[in-house]
Amino acid sequence: MFVGHALLAFAVAALVADWRGWERRPALFVGVVAGAFAAIPDIDVAYALVGLLEWQAADGALGASTAFWDASRGVHRSVTHSLVVGAVAAPAFGLLAVRGRSGRARLATVVAIGLLAALVVIALVWDGPLAAFVLGLFAASGIVIARVVARASSLSPATVGIAALWGLWSHPWGDLVTGTPPDWVFPFSTSILESRVVLHPDPTLHLLGAFAIELATIWLALAVVCRLTDRSIFGSVDRRATVGAAYGVAALAVTPPTLEVSYHFVFSILGVGLLCGVVRDASSPTLPRPIRRGLSSSDETLEVVLTALAAVTVALAAYAAVYLVATLV
Repeated sequence: MFVGHALLAFAVAALVADWRGWERRPALFVGVVAGAFAAIPDIDVAYALVGLLEWQAADGALGASTAFWDASRGVHRSVTHSLVVGAVAAPAFGLLAVRGRSGRARLATVVAIGLLAALVVIALVWDGPLAAFVLGLFAASGIVIARVVARASSLSPATVGIAALWGLWSHPWGDLVTGTPPDWVFPFSTSILESRVVLHPDPTLHLLGAFAIELATIWLALAVVCRLTDRSIFGSVDRRATVGAAYGVAALAVTPPTLEVSYHFVFSILGVGLLCGVVRDASSPTLPRPIRRGLSSSDETLEVVLTALAAVTVALAAYAAVYLVATLV
């Protein structure tokens, strides 16, 4: 869901900006800013890299991923995913987008750093050094984004703060179907949404549903890009995406995936999409597509991405259909 968090924030922010009458380029940019802020709560997985230090090569690739995620359980989806933390951090990130070297800009920076430092101290007192460490990474990431935005655009500090708030607040909801729910209101406690939302009692169908939500989010983001750049989303999909239907046989040949063991499913279905996206039809001319079709490099990239995504979507539908038939039989 790492990608989905950022793309959902991007899509909604860009659509709202477009609805408010913004020019298309600034609308896309504010979407990118919101998406960047939506991604930083998952900086807490950086601690999980320590798990790889305990991994032995003899354990294989699956052992490496297991060691990584086992190490992440103590801190992932904790302090960085809190709505309370986001409500305090977002204005601080907005203040850091104040430009210039005036007394006002210096004051804004001091207040922002003070707010972020206070969050780190609270994490240290309430939850210990590990929580303070990941919240420090969270704060540092947000500072970098805010300063880059201030230098690369004319977005107002208020707009940056709102984009940051939307990004940070939209993030935790995407975790409700894929793992342990986040620590919603750290440093406070709550009894709301303490367990995973189950899409279906069959663990494989639950995984397929979660995967479908992720695909829908990616489709939404690409639809927004196409809308704001005057492109046709379906016109950019090549017919070779239908090859993804062959993936349905995997439902009969491999162990049904679940959230606990899904690597073989995820990597294989993404591989199908990648191949469909980048491999041309045998009948296609040997000239590069931009020359053959008169497409720009961005059009070419968009076609590859959309074709790959369509192939994955077709593959998912085929796999689900075959799995359901096999289960009923």
